[in-house]
Amino acid sequence: MSTPLTLTAAAARSSSVDDWPFHTRVLCTLGVVALLHVVALGLWGLGSLGGSVPLAIGLVFTCYLTGVKHSYDWDHIAAIDNSTRRFVGQGKRPASVGLAFSMGHSSVVILAGILVVLGATFVSSFISEGTAANTTLGVIGGTVSGVFLLVIGLYNAGACAHSWRLRRRAREGRVISEEDLLAQGLVSRVMAKPLARVQRPRNIFTLGFLFGLGFDTASTISLLVLTVSASVAGVSGWTLLSLPFFFAAGMCLCDSLNGLAVLRMYRSAWRDPVRKLGFNTAITGLSAGAALFISIITLSGVLNTAFGLTDPVTTWIASIELGDAGLLLIATLLTVWGGFALVR
Repeated sequence: MSTPLTLTAAAARSSSVDDWPFHTRVLCTLGVVALLHVVALGLWGLGSLGGSVPLAIGLVFTCYLTGVKHSYDWDHIAAIDNSTRRFVGQGKRPASVGLAFSMGHSSVVILAGILVVLGATFVSSFISEGTAANTTLGVIGGTVSGVFLLVIGLYNAGACAHSWRLRRRAREGRVISEEDLLAQGLVSRVMAKPLARVQRPRNIFTLGFLFGLGFDTASTISLLVLTVSASVAGVSGWTLLSLPFFFAAGMCLCDSLNGLAVLRMYRSAWRDPVRKLGFNTAITGLSAGAALFISIITLSGVLNTAFGLTDPVTTWIASIELGDAGLLLIATLLTVWGGFALVR
């Protein structure tokens, strides 16, 4: 007979967000995104009561679109895509990977924006290029993002190789079971331990926070500089507070939709292991390649900055701009997905 303590523990497990029906988790994800928009609009509305509406409207659109653009940075796309791929490989159906990553990333921007509005002048030392604080945070954020993308890229590269072997077996007429699609092999076993703590979508929040520590993207820095400039121009404090929330709302919306889109891709491949092994191999290889490529660029930039390297190789790699490449990666993923869907 179960004890009350046992029943309580079982109830706690069953009430876990990850155990909710998938559609409920999707609605909750989109609900959080909607709430961010409501908060941002509410703060902007309070600020509009004090005047300066034309300037405020321009700032709002600029910050929102900056957040949207930032969500398509290649490191965002690669981190969300590869994390989702790993969860699906474990038989899970995550709905909030994109939101969790984006909320972690946004929390850094929101905190910095609030400190700027409150007049914390020391924040300028974190956003000014070349300062010790900015360099230190850049090294921390770059190291975390580079190492994570390297580890999960290697993990998914192993999964891609495994899918390729299964595809060859399927073409030879051999039976492929659902269990055969589970990650196997030396690479997967080696990478399993470093990824052991990333078991649920909410764990991606911490990853997103660490990704954002460096203030290493032009969009983040421009947002904070814009906030400072607006403060000098006499814009309402409530409006200033709304700016990082508009940035976060735009970024979280697109990151969440991206997470759900790549989940749809991988789940569609997982349901029919024989007919879609080619898709699984292609899309996983593309994702792994993107993660490994970005990790090399990121870690080269970290080494170049941390040790003051002047060699042409790391200097050139560190100067590569990946801000617009995320759109190319998304277009490629959708093209591959659409191509396989047409020939089903």
